[in-house]
Amino acid sequence: MEKVRCLIIGGGPAGYTAAIYASRAALSPVLYEGMEPGGQLTTTTVVENYPGFPGGVDANALMADMREQAVRLGADVRRGTVSAVDLSCRPFKLTVDGSTELEADSLIIATGATARYLGLPSEQKFRGLGVSACATCDGFFYRKKDVAVVGGGDTACEEATYLAGLCRKVYMIVRRDVLRASVAMQERVKNTPNIEILWNCNTQEVLGDSSGVTGARLLRKDGEVFDIAVDGFFLAIGHNPQSALFAPWVNTDANGYIVTDGRSSATNVEGVFAAGDVQDPTYRQAINAAASGCRAALDAEKFLKR
Repeated sequence: MEKVRCLIIGGGPAGYTAAIYASRAALSPVLYEGMEPGGQLTTTTVVENYPGFPGGVDANALMADMREQAVRLGADVRRGTVSAVDLSCRPFKLTVDGSTELEADSLIIATGATARYLGLPSEQKFRGLGVSACATCDGFFYRKKDVAVVGGGDTACEEATYLAGLCRKVYMIVRRDVLRASVAMQERVKNTPNIEILWNCNTQEVLGDSSGVTGARLLRKDGEVFDIAVDGFFLAIGHNPQSALFAPWVNTDANGYIVTDGRSSATNVEGVFAAGDVQDPTYRQAINAAASGCRAALDAEKFLKR
């Protein structure tokens, strides 16, 4: 059985940054990238808000550079998915792809979160071509254009008001006749003149052509089917943190996000740390994920030295 001093699970900004810092601390980190090397960021195109790139940076290139940097500094970055864990005692026991067994003295969980989608084939077809789950990431590309936001909670209202500051028109597609958002967020939406709420509506299909999204086909509760013309289609119906594998041992909140101790990355299991979107229900930005990956590596270093 292979023994690892610092094992990192997840190949997004948090995982790669943790590997960079752990390598520099001589922890000989091993990182398993999982099913989506590069993380959620690879589902978008150009990242315009990552510091240091005044002209923006291709998302896949940014993740490839982070990976290369981790490898150059000594991290052992591997393809593979951790399929089973036992965190009941140290060293922790893990299985990769159902067969490879490992023991780890410390563990950094950076498995991220996945945006919830509607499950429409057309939605997947135009993912990255007008369909997005992050207004902060991609809203800049739709300045002075018309867009739609699906959802009726706080996140949807926040996304809609953010986009309203950039876009000509924002449609909110709400499946009920009320918003689930807080009163303050509802008031903000209602007081934003270029937001139009489409009540009692479900999306039947995302419309588009070779250039990307051109509209959406909606079904109203009364049976009416109608189309709206939009250039961007934003999902704001929540995220699913990838924490189920660790939930028998690691504390999570009501939505499945791993709970960490104050400003540190430490979980309730000594020697287990969490970084990135798997423990961040609020910000969900690449730069925050990278920063938390740095903290997790520093916390793991202190733990192992202690």
